[in-house]
Amino acid sequence: MLLHWVFLFQFMKAIALSEQEYNIYYKRYIDLVASVDLLDALHQTKSEFESLMLRIPEDKVYVAYAVNKWTIAEVLVHIIDTERVFQYRALCFSRFDGTPLPGYEQDDYVNNSRAEARSKNELLDEFIAVRASTIKLFETFNETQLRFIGNANNSPLSAAAAGFIICGHQIHHAQIITEKYSIG
Repeated sequence: MLLHWVFLFQFMKAIALSEQEYNIYYKRYIDLVASVDLLDALHQTKSEFESLMLRIPEDKVYVAYAVNKWTIAEVLVHIIDTERVFQYRALCFSRFDGTPLPGYEQDDYVNNSRAEARSKNELLDEFIAVRASTIKLFETFNETQLRFIGNANNSPLSAAAAGFIICGHQIHHAQIITEKYSIG
């Protein structure tokens, strides 16, 4: 049965999404994974981000590149929190739950995350665990579940779009970390 779903995902690319499946705000994230299969994107972005985090010295994790910007630790918590939110949205919509879901205030989440009290390894372990959970969840979906469009934060969202947003959002923040902190 899993082989059937894996086969399905070989054809599920972000470029196949209809713009009715997500708010146009998320197009910038979805475009970052346009030609990659959904499950491949989840696995690939996990590996790439884990590799990036391992190259960052522990002392750099708690420094912001500018005033009023998040530290790398805070960015990592933000990525984890956002993935959990979009994972939940994908779960709801894959179960054909049409209940409108609320938005969330990312700054409040980061400000109350206690990111600075946690080690880089603790944060990385949490990211890996959350991504493993996301992958397991998305492996269970069929095309009908992936394409169901619910309402999140007063906007349309399909489970498939949520998966691509998770990946693209992470790529976006990895690019910022790499650029602003000169991580090679």
